[in-house]
Amino acid sequence: MAGAGGGGCPAGGNDFQWCFSQVKGAVDEDVAEADIISTVEFNYSGDLLATGDKGGRVVIFQREQENKGRGHSRGEYNVYSTFQSHEPEFDYLKSLEIEEKINKIRWLPQQNAAHFLLSTNDDLRINLWHLEITDRSFNIVDIKPANMEELTEVITAAEFHPHQCNVFVYSSSKGTIRLCDMRSSALCDRHAKFFEEPEDPSSRSFFSEIISSISDVKFSHSGRYMMTRDYLSVKVWDLNMEGRPVETHQVHEYLRSKLCSLYENDCIFDKFECCWNGSDSAIMTGSYNNFFRMFDRNTRRDVTLEASRENSKPRASLKPRKVCAGGKRKKDEISVDSLDFNKKILHTAWHPVESIIAVAATNNLYIFQDKIN
Repeated sequence: MAGAGGGGCPAGGNDFQWCFSQVKGAVDEDVAEADIISTVEFNYSGDLLATGDKGGRVVIFQREQENKGRGHSRGEYNVYSTFQSHEPEFDYLKSLEIEEKINKIRWLPQQNAAHFLLSTNDDLRINLWHLEITDRSFNIVDIKPANMEELTEVITAAEFHPHQCNVFVYSSSKGTIRLCDMRSSALCDRHAKFFEEPEDPSSRSFFSEIISSISDVKFSHSGRYMMTRDYLSVKVWDLNMEGRPVETHQVHEYLRSKLCSLYENDCIFDKFECCWNGSDSAIMTGSYNNFFRMFDRNTRRDVTLEASRENSKPRASLKPRKVCAGGKRKKDEISVDSLDFNKKILHTAWHPVESIIAVAATNNLYIFQDKIN
């Protein structure tokens, strides 16, 4: 993928040409649950990269200065700081155990030499915090019913608009997205816009509601579009068009026939994230077997790549992978029945300016860069 336009904007026939840069982490054998990476996020400049794990720890990597004497080296990411962000808790009033897993990390815009980030572990409320008021927050969305037996949906993701500080969206497990404007009321219990794609009655099944649950929502850098990820696809929405998405990209449609077994092994409840490149021309999300998918919005091309230690030689090119859903399997294809569902790419991040991506695979963090430069 060429670097024209920033953030890996495709150019000519050189799109999706990626090579291995580095890997952080241990060998995948006998991975402790607490060490599994649960979120990945670049800061606004891309010089810092933060990861959170299920053990409540945050690790921050800093990009070293480029070493001209090492040929094509563009600076590796090395550990800058590590700290315990969350500890396991127990709410005695509600008899509720609160796990320490880091669900999201968000970097704050840098105002001075200091770097600040927010980390969280919630799912029925959205709270707004003032950075100078640490003992209380402002509740702006609350979908918790008076009787928990009446609970029908949970909040799955939330994101502020990149340019309008009063606008934010949140998605739900029912496959809907609500856009709220904080200028209209302090408690955003009424949405300004409601995004939902009508379901085709002919394709409805027992799994329809589960696979329609939205696991991630991201505004484009321009602020005109937003992207949502459900179990089988990535959708791009125009904020001015609520009725249906303007783009739908199938991530692993070959799994539709496997939904029954995916339900039995709980994989159908996996929450995949998605991200934009710096120029909003390409998007990325994860899949199983340590595969991750990239979609070029301009050419409509897509590719499946693999994060693997076996292919992690310095500057080694990533070869496109193909999955055979049935019939005769070609030499370079992998059968859908051979996929390892324990190896999954749930969390990815794209450098805000350059063609560098970070991919989390269990307890390993892979970093790739475009091959053109």
